Amino acid sequence: MVMVVRRYRSTLLACTAFFALALATTSFAQTTTQNDAATGETAKGDRVTNLKPIVVKGKAKATQDVLADSPTASETTAKEIDDKQITRVEDLGRSTEVGVGFNRTTGGVNIRGLGDDRVLTTVDGIEIPYLLDASRDAKGGINSFDFNALSSVDIVRGADSSRGGSRALGGAFVLRTLEPEDLIAPGSNWGGVFKFGYNGDDRSIGGSAAIAKRIDNTAVLFEGGYTRGHELENNGDIGGYSTKRTEADPADYNQKSGLFKIRQYTDIGTFGITAEHYNKDKTIDAMHLQSPTGNFRPGNYDQTDNVERNRISLDYKYEAESADSLLETANAVFYWQNLLRENGVKGYRYTSVIGDYWRRNEMENRSIGFSGNASKSFDTGSLHHKVTFGLDTSFGKVHQYSAGKDSCANPRWAFSCSFLHTNQSDMPDVDSKRVGAFIDDKIEFGSSGFSLTPGLRFDWYDYSPKNTAAFRDSANYQGLPAGQSDSRISPKLRASYQPQDNIELYAQWAMAFRAPNVSELYVNYGVPGGYVSYGNPNLKPETSNGIEIGTNLGDDDFGGHVGVFYNKYRNFIDTSRSNDPTGTYPLGITEYFNRANVRMYGVEMNAHKTFDNGMHIKGALAYVNGKDSDTGQWIDSVAPAKAAFTVGYATEVWGTDLTFVTATSEPKKTGDTLRAPGYGIFDLTGWWEPEPVKGLTIRGGIYNIFNKTYYDSLNSPSYSGTQTQPAAYYSEPGRTFKLTLTQRF
Repeated sequence: MVMVVRRYRSTLLACTAFFALALATTSFAQTTTQNDAATGETAKGDRVTNLKPIVVKGKAKATQDVLADSPTASETTAKEIDDKQITRVEDLGRSTEVGVGFNRTTGGVNIRGLGDDRVLTTVDGIEIPYLLDASRDAKGGINSFDFNALSSVDIVRGADSSRGGSRALGGAFVLRTLEPEDLIAPGSNWGGVFKFGYNGDDRSIGGSAAIAKRIDNTAVLFEGGYTRGHELENNGDIGGYSTKRTEADPADYNQKSGLFKIRQYTDIGTFGITAEHYNKDKTIDAMHLQSPTGNFRPGNYDQTDNVERNRISLDYKYEAESADSLLETANAVFYWQNLLRENGVKGYRYTSVIGDYWRRNEMENRSIGFSGNASKSFDTGSLHHKVTFGLDTSFGKVHQYSAGKDSCANPRWAFSCSFLHTNQSDMPDVDSKRVGAFIDDKIEFGSSGFSLTPGLRFDWYDYSPKNTAAFRDSANYQGLPAGQSDSRISPKLRASYQPQDNIELYAQWAMAFRAPNVSELYVNYGVPGGYVSYGNPNLKPETSNGIEIGTNLGDDDFGGHVGVFYNKYRNFIDTSRSNDPTGTYPLGITEYFNRANVRMYGVEMNAHKTFDNGMHIKGALAYVNGKDSDTGQWIDSVAPAKAAFTVGYATEVWGTDLTFVTATSEPKKTGDTLRAPGYGIFDLTGWWEPEPVKGLTIRGGIYNIFNKTYYDSLNSPSYSGTQTQPAAYYSEPGRTFKLTLTQRF
């Protein structure tokens, strides 16, 4: 690995100095001069004696990712993740970010009514791809991380592709993993944290440990976590087998994660190597699909759901000591990443196609890439400029395959097995290329507090399908589809006025786009005599045009945010199901198509106040309205309005919060399936730092105190249009408990 670092060091420096290629990752390395200024101490014998701690709250925060450098962004710090006992993406939506949702069926984050492939997810500046297996349901993958390994989560709201590129239609989910300086306190050369917890909503027990050590100008970090749990509880009370079951199906899962970082601090910046691993394997006893007299009998139908992500990255970070430097800041990262999603079933058929039956469906995205950004400040007369520019490029391959077994001599063509096609790919392998470049200039007009930020981004992508034996052998093979290549320019203009440090008024116009997913273009799953799902190689990229007006007020003690937005989308990609007039596919045809016009508007607001007596209050509200402008049809991914209100009390050593979370009823969207009604639930949480044990924090919580039966619209049948079980089967957890212990060293 050392040889690799040496090989790329000159390349990274050249890119940074001459082409200003760099992409945001995490914290900047601090020089000796900055450490002396921050700590008031002089280093003796070492160039780096104390690493400056990262400022992670309030307006003093040094933005760790250019994507999150926006007035529409908000941050959840590692401390807030611990305090709120956040272990899943959906936990954000009932605590710090009411406008954020997660669909457990599609595996996608939802922001401002858009989800899945319309929300960009990054970790340390590297995109985590969203996998869409349109035929076999091995989809998702963006939640392939452990919250215990994170230093912060930024939520960027709004359709602004100027820095994010494709997928940032609804916003961005920006993750930053731990750095050595997050654990090493000033004046020390090592630090660590150990966490252990119990989560009652899936009866899981797990923990994590992280340690960082600095030796001279080198720092190393190790972090690892393991959790063993079961099914996510609901509030159903009818067990047994068949379609009458309302309890959640029994499940077991193992989650493992690991993170390694090494940082070398030099006079010309910080060089680093990162290795990351995440794996979660889950097995489900699908009792609701079994019955004593059915095709699948009790104990003979299990499902699997697995996700694994690995990455290795080399990064470079720079922050100038002098205003005379060629660049003020620069970041660069070169990476390799592999994301794999698998799901499957295993069972025995008793009545139809009698015999053993199993499937293992996989979707994989392997990529290498480079990202970089840099910034430079300068004056022209009374105008102060801060120019930020960057480039990112990646090369990837997407692969889909289904392996399986049926008790048929020829499962593709035998009449009784015409729907059981397997051991095939339902789409070709696809090689992808992507290039994006952006530049924006924040222009401040003297000391007026007024600024304008024009921005421009260029994106180009190219998809090249490759024929494989597994694709040619598929039951519905009709030849290799054509590739697709396109480009887009996405401009923006933001106006901001800051009459004083703790008040910001802003207005923004921005355009954005999303390239079609390879599955939307190329899936071909079906068989004559049954049904078929077609991709559409002629899909056009989605584009958006939106405006937003808002304000950020106050500080950590008293403040808030209000934002209203309106977005129009062209060529919005969706699916339709129709009958086949030729009779070739009597069970119907599902196809992807472009909706001509979709519009969404909404409002988001939050406020908080901390009193001198230790009391604090806060509240948040998110509302989105989204429809097809031509037909008036609701867009399924739009969740009902949601709000949360908290009142709490905190001292130096303990604190408690009572939170009320409420949502309105879901509008009717698709047929007669279950629509999520409105609800209101209460959560009570608390923490204690016993003085005799330095660094120990005990946290606990009672969630859904009154055991309310309620539904999350993104996880109810109204989203997919199908309901096979009684309503309670789709409910969220009832009353549950969480307990965590955190020990810092």
